[in-house]
Amino acid sequence: MTTSRRHFLAGLSTAAAATWLQPLRAADPAKDLIVGHGSHRYRVNKNWVPAGQGRFHPILNCHEMVQVADGRLFMIGDHPEHQMLVFKPDGTILESWGSVWPGGHGLTLARENGAEFLFVCDSGLWKSGNGAYRQTGRVTKIDLTGREIFSLSHPMSVGAYEPKMLFNPTETAIAPNGDIYVVDGYGSNFVLRYDRNGKFLARFGGKDGVPESQRLNNAHGIAVDLRAGVDKATLLVTSRADLCFRRFTLDGQYLETLPVPGCMVCRPVISGQELYAGVCWSKDPVASKLPNNPSGFTVILDAAGKVISAPGGTAPTYVDGKLTPLNRDQPIIDHGHDVCVLANGDVLVCQWNAYQTYPVKLERLAS
Repeated sequence: MTTSRRHFLAGLSTAAAATWLQPLRAADPAKDLIVGHGSHRYRVNKNWVPAGQGRFHPILNCHEMVQVADGRLFMIGDHPEHQMLVFKPDGTILESWGSVWPGGHGLTLARENGAEFLFVCDSGLWKSGNGAYRQTGRVTKIDLTGREIFSLSHPMSVGAYEPKMLFNPTETAIAPNGDIYVVDGYGSNFVLRYDRNGKFLARFGGKDGVPESQRLNNAHGIAVDLRAGVDKATLLVTSRADLCFRRFTLDGQYLETLPVPGCMVCRPVISGQELYAGVCWSKDPVASKLPNNPSGFTVILDAAGKVISAPGGTAPTYVDGKLTPLNRDQPIIDHGHDVCVLANGDVLVCQWNAYQTYPVKLERLAS
């Protein structure tokens, strides 16, 4: 360091000197960027989490997020010692904890008699250094402090699976009566149904032995759809490798398919009358051949199952009633894995394999 520069820094406060010594950063290309279509357009905020949070609350991959009644946001990930991160609505991280879910993947909020609980899916798929491992997954019900209520282990223990069948659960959904639905999206692709106390009831779905139009191929996510009323509740299950959602009755009878061509969608998230989902990869026949394969955006479907907006993706276009394949249009989201829709319409997007970055906030614009 030159003498003149040393004298200059000596005259600054410690904080100011530290700021001056930081390397210059390139302008954020996403700042003030507007994404989305029609009535669902958003301003991109990639700095929702204030700088410096990673020192005490490191992450590897952001998987799923939910918001509890007091406004806090819980997010599950797969860092060895910080698997659950708890945020304030302004992006400040309040705490991080958890070391028992190395394959932390799914996170579902449930309410029982005024109390709130979380269902955590450990997929059993996790990385250590440069190695990757598969082991049996499990589903755990916890309270908001992390206290375990009970766990659901390999379905062979209740006669639902043969011992050699893989169990790598990715998501849960809770029915109005408390029944628990588990999708085995990285394992055997069945939907497993339990009662509120964890007693096994039934299984349905699967990839093999069912009509191709009804199969679950990478059953990555699940949600209970109450938009038509509690008495007409249905299940929406992701068939990610088939680029669609499948609708079933609560007892597992197939009803219909909601296609999302070009989109390897993650779990369905219902807010108001819309269905939201992260898109982990584009599988458009043209886009997939590009040198830098588009790797993520989001989609929003209306109550009829029509895509009305694709923030970060190409505009939804229907030809003869069919949606042309969507792909990434703007590089703001890397492997969109989940969305959390806030009361004001803003959307927080969790990203997988995104250079250990925190969620991106999409701030809803007035329509």
